[in-house]
Parts: sequence; structure tokens; C-alpha cells
Amino acid sequence: MHAGPQLLLSLIRESIWPINGRCLARNTVHRCITCRRHQGRPLNPIMGNLPVQRVMPDFPFKTVGIDFAGPFYILNKRGRGARTIKAYLCLFICFRFKCLHLEAVSDLSKYGFLQALRRFISRRGKPSEIFCDNGKNFVAAAKEIGNFIKANKNAISDFATDEHIKFIFSPAHAPHFGGLWEAGVKSAKFHIRRVMGNTHLTFEELGTLFTQVEAILNSRPLCPLSSNPNDYRSLTPGHFLIGRSLLSLPSPSLNDKSTNHLQRYARLEQIRQHFWQRWQKEYVSELQQRCKWKTDCSTLQEGDLVLLMEDNLPPLSWKLARVLRLFPGSDAVSRVAELRTSTGATYRRPLAKLCPLLSGAEL
Repeated sequence: MHAGPQLLLSLIRESIWPINGRCLARNTVHRCITCRRHQGRPLNPIMGNLPVQRVMPDFPFKTVGIDFAGPFYILNKRGRGARTIKAYLCLFICFRFKCLHLEAVSDLSKYGFLQALRRFISRRGKPSEIFCDNGKNFVAAAKEIGNFIKANKNAISDFATDEHIKFIFSPAHAPHFGGLWEAGVKSAKFHIRRVMGNTHLTFEELGTLFTQVEAILNSRPLCPLSSNPNDYRSLTPGHFLIGRSLLSLPSPSLNDKSTNHLQRYARLEQIRQHFWQRWQKEYVSELQQRCKWKTDCSTLQEGDLVLLMEDNLPPLSWKLARVLRLFPGSDAVSRVAELRTSTGATYRRPLAKLCPLLSGAEL
């Protein structure tokens, strides 16, 4: 009746006295399929190394991540007869400096997204790589966004290929693969929700709000602040965009100063190099810390029997699948697996969404 090791052993000892009974009871309970399906414990591979795009110096927005947020309910016009419609936030985040670029999108269509991407390229420059989610979330609004991305994946990739941009999709059901832009969406929504409240803005007002939130987020410190008053000002993403925090006061005019005494070009070059040195010493070194997933708890092998974890279903309703293939990363740790279910369908899922049942050796 799916008892624990102690109860199982005590019941068996009423009739027989098994040799090495405690180990036999633990192994029997451990191999119980019903108990494993009820527990539903997913795998937690060790946290991977930082991608090279996050630690190598380069221009801002050379490598970006994209995510959507919303919907935000806005008015189609001002005055009488106005009705509420949906609008969405398209977020672009720089891999190196966490610079944010927010675009208001009127609808979840292929053309709306491509126009937002064109506006981003025109104002921030053409990126070489774009990372994007390819997952299906189970919040109603996020599910709508996920379905849009899945339906237009080929069209988006074709546009990126024509522009000589490499489009990289993360595995399905793996939001932790895009923690950088997920954190950016969380920070942006923190300010947007508090400003909007229950009011309905127009599309122009929403776009203005997005740009103001963008300025606030691009003025946030990249590193923990020091309590020493003699330290430098905190390094912000705005320093790599315009040379200072976006919300700081402008510098005084130097038009009346002699150029021979200023040596302006050399001074600007020195400031730029100073930013790079601080970025490498303060920010990049801070990124090396692993705050979770410090040990590798994944022992999955090809041929193992697993459960496909579904957020909106109880554990007993999760699908059974067999591991066909593992995809190791640059550090030889596998974090994505290819699976086949009893119906013959194949899926690619992160190990964080898989619950192991029995290994090939146990079978």
C-alpha cells in the first residue's frame, strides 16, 4: 500500500525476518513507480558558465535578448466612444551591459514585431545575435505570447537571415534559459504597473511611459553600491550609451575653454577606457558567482524513463517518455534532452522539466 521503508519493514518482519532488510525496504520504496509519480521531483543540473557574449567587450546591443510582456489595456482614442484594446511591451536587453530598450507593440502579429525590431535597429544599431524564448507558459497572457512566437518562428528567422542576424531560440518550457530578459521584464513591469495602476492610457502615452521607464532602468547601478563616500559613482548601463547616467544632470558647457588645455579627444578616450576597466573589474567579476544550482544533481542517461512536467496538470497526469538523446553544453553538462512518448511524438525539454522514474540499469 505504498508504505514508507520503516512501515514496510515492520510489516514484513511479522511473517519473515529478511537479511539486510533495511536496504531492501529502501530500494523497494525507491523503485515504486506510483510513489515517484506522486513526488514529481525534477532534475537540477549545475548552473552553466556565462556565455562569451556577456564577458567579452563590444558595442552595446551587439547581442540582445528579446521578450514580450503584457497585455496592457489602453484606449483606442481619447474622448467619448473610446474602447479598450490590448497593447504589448517588446523588451530588448543587451547581454554585456544590461541596457534596456522598450518598444510598445499594438498587437501580437508578425508585422507588429518586425516593425518593432526595425525601430530598434534604426535607433540602436543592428545586432549580430538575438536570443528569444520559444516556450509555452501557462499564464493566460504569456500563453498568447508563446503561441505567437511559435506560430511566426519561421518568418522571424527568415527576416533575421536577410538582415544577417543570427536568431537563437531557447528550448520550450525553459524560461530559466532566458533569465536575463525575464529579469528585465520583471523590473520594467515593476515601474509600469505602479504608474499605470487602473488607468487606461492611449498608445502614445503608453509609448512615452515605456521610454521613461527605459531611462530609469538604464540608470540603475550594475554593481552593488559601496558605503565608502570616496568611491566612484556607480556604473550604470547609461555610461555605455551616452557616457553618463540617463537621468543625471548634464555636464557644464566647455565652449569658452581653450581646446589646447582641454585635449578633448584624449580626455574622452581616457573616460571610455576607464568605463571598460571598471566594467571588467566590478561587473564581470560579480557575474562569476553562482547563487543557486551549485552542484550537479542530474544523472539522466539515454534510455531512462521520465515524466514530462506540466505546470497545469497533477503529477499523475504527466506524460511518460523515454530519453532518446542528451545535448551536453560547452562544460559537458547536459541541460536539454530529446524525448519520445508512448504515442511516438518527440519533444525537446530542459532537464528542469523532467522527473526521472527508472534508469536503464534499473529496468
